[in-house]
Amino acid sequence: MSVCLDIHTHIVPERLPPYAGTGKDVAWPSMADAHACHKHVMISGKTYRTVSDGCWSVPRRIEDMGAMRIARQVLSPMPELLSYWLPLDDAQVLIRYLNHQIAEMIARAPERFIGLGAVPLQDVDSAIRELEHVVGNLRFAGVEIASHVNGVSIGDVRFEPFFAAAERLGAAVFVHALRPAGQERIVGAFSEQAVCFPGDIALAAASLITGGIAARHPRLRIAFSHGGGALAILLPRLVHAWNRISAAKASLPESPAVYARRFFYDALVFEPQAIRFLVASFGGSQIVLGSDYPFNMGEDDPLGTLERADFDAALFDAITRANALRFLGIGGG
Repeated sequence: MSVCLDIHTHIVPERLPPYAGTGKDVAWPSMADAHACHKHVMISGKTYRTVSDGCWSVPRRIEDMGAMRIARQVLSPMPELLSYWLPLDDAQVLIRYLNHQIAEMIARAPERFIGLGAVPLQDVDSAIRELEHVVGNLRFAGVEIASHVNGVSIGDVRFEPFFAAAERLGAAVFVHALRPAGQERIVGAFSEQAVCFPGDIALAAASLITGGIAARHPRLRIAFSHGGGALAILLPRLVHAWNRISAAKASLPESPAVYARRFFYDALVFEPQAIRFLVASFGGSQIVLGSDYPFNMGEDDPLGTLERADFDAALFDAITRANALRFLGIGGG
């Protein structure tokens, strides 16, 4: 069996620094004791999420990786900690702390972990400087960003300098859904993550195609969480529109499928048939393993789900190892 690499896992530090800024009513996160090996992530005095020690404990994480048959994990922050809504000065402090916490976890087991840091994308110049820090100084493979920044699509031209910098630096970019669109149109207790995340990540991926950033930056290595959400089922419609609508065709030099098949997508779709659909839609070279460890919406046995898809050995190795190494820009892929 090949060495399996999971690109979609998250960290939450055991402790967060106290707020030291000058703002009023800033939604600064903190940690509070919960039960057993868990803590509450507190935001504005309310529990946002209760998390287990797998979020910060390297020994616990490595133990769980053994049970999951995962040799290496990519560490990225819990998306709610990306902090785009904080004042810039405050966000820079929190994000730098998060990135250094990830670096400390990697230093404890460098053969097991790879880093994707955070950047304050509410200010593009500051985001580029932090990107340069995590890639140049911390030696991370790249960064995690959200599907939008305070409601503005990442496909908006204002973010293009950031993507140009990622392309120039050879940094991988992992896009995760966050505070998704459509929650006001869905009812039920599990609507946000189950229903709205897939739609939001599809909007992000599609916007990078329709807005032209993907066409203008062909060497950008970018991956989307949750299998790209609804993008696979939307792609034939995008292609149809490009063929039929003159303005759409004039806006892109090549079919939307060309750009969609340059992106990477994690296989976190929970069913073998769904993974096979991702492969058919985007190509076996673009699918990577992801678990969403250690959160409860994650996949406890991502390798088992992939095994049930019944791919040949070469494709199985690509999805569990080689594709991720190419996405991350690490030799051996």
